[in-house]
Amino acid sequence: MAKKDYKAIAEAIVANAGGVDNILNASHCMTRLRLQVKDGSKVDQTAAKSKAVEGVINLIVQNGEFQYVIGQDVPSVYEEISKIDGIKAGGTVDDAEATKADMKAAKGGLVNTILSYIGGTFSPIIPIFIAGGLTGAVLSLLRTFAGLDDTNGTVVVLTGIQQAMLWFLPVYIGFSSASRLKSNPYLGAFLGAVLLFQGTTAAAAQYTNFLGIPITAIGYNGQIFPVILGTLFMSVVYKFLQKHLPVNLRTIFVPLLTMLVTVPVTLIVLGPLGYWVGTGLANGVLAIYRFAPWLAVAIIGATTVWLVFFGMNNATYPVLFLLLAEVGSDPLICTGMAPANVAVGGACLAYALLAKEAEDKQVGTGAGITALCGITEPGVYGVLFPNRYPLIGAMVGGGLGGFIAGLFGLTQFVVANPGFLSFAAYMNPDGTWGNFWGMMGVMVLAVVVAFVVTWFLGKKALAKQAK
Repeated sequence: MAKKDYKAIAEAIVANAGGVDNILNASHCMTRLRLQVKDGSKVDQTAAKSKAVEGVINLIVQNGEFQYVIGQDVPSVYEEISKIDGIKAGGTVDDAEATKADMKAAKGGLVNTILSYIGGTFSPIIPIFIAGGLTGAVLSLLRTFAGLDDTNGTVVVLTGIQQAMLWFLPVYIGFSSASRLKSNPYLGAFLGAVLLFQGTTAAAAQYTNFLGIPITAIGYNGQIFPVILGTLFMSVVYKFLQKHLPVNLRTIFVPLLTMLVTVPVTLIVLGPLGYWVGTGLANGVLAIYRFAPWLAVAIIGATTVWLVFFGMNNATYPVLFLLLAEVGSDPLICTGMAPANVAVGGACLAYALLAKEAEDKQVGTGAGITALCGITEPGVYGVLFPNRYPLIGAMVGGGLGGFIAGLFGLTQFVVANPGFLSFAAYMNPDGTWGNFWGMMGVMVLAVVVAFVVTWFLGKKALAKQAK
């Protein structure tokens, strides 16, 4: 296979997006190159969505952001994009008003904006959870095979990495949320640190009010919604002060006044509100799961491809993190997505075998292997939805795998891309192997079922076309 020319792909995407002068900002996630542009009408969406642009599988437009689906090669393409003079790579959007207009014009309005905000807040911190979570899996291996206990220095250091993942969650979310809101990310992280300090120090048990207003003492470690609500309020205060204070006073008084206003309001109102919302949501999700775990996980397994297609899979992160904080693992979201992801791989590989064109075989094979590793966008956009019958196969395989996972109470202990490469995430910290082999079996079954269903449906589809 010829080596891909990432520079040519980058140049083709820039041309498709209306040229350098039309691009405000470029960033990327795991499989998509994300561009914010000045004038969306200059983007040739038809060409991008029909694979006419080299290296592009599809184009998703969400809240004014043009997301070019590329696959696992996106870091290499982004690197070439960042070298082009005139393109701001990973920075803030200069034309904020144009961006707001694009978001208002985007389909889905408020709901789409909320989902985009949630996804944009949680996506950047996923590497923290992968590193911290899989460190827990390494600890399990050391305890099981090396006989190390909690008094061993190596175990103590690695345990620190694992525990810091959830403990300092408000700091990570504060930074990421403020960045997404185009506020000051360092003040967002500072707010998260203040919540942790106020909620965990001995002094927290002593104070009961601020200027006579009662304060509820809450431990904010591992909490999500308190700092999200706090940074939302903080961004409003920060932008108001930036706009109305004289320029020569902003450096000192904007951060000072922002925190003096934000912290008390968060401690008195927003923090407790967020805590109650998070607790209620976690209890609600757990109640549904406990009532019918086989159904809940089966639904996740069958519908994950749709969540990915509409860019809503990131909206599940709050529930995932709540589950980790409440029960110590994720028996629902990642557990359902694991068979769903690898089922996409099985469907794509069946499609590749059935395909007549060499290019289609190549796309199906590449997308299938990628999906088995837990990354499904190339398969979802490049194979499943354009051809339909692989979509049905993937949904059947994912749904059946989820059903069995829920029926037997299987779980994923740490955050990682659900798939075979994240095998360590299914190892129980107590040293038992039942959950690991159960998840491996569920994923293998999902692949086989998706492959078989796609194969037979594809045969029928090809037979009809031949008539």
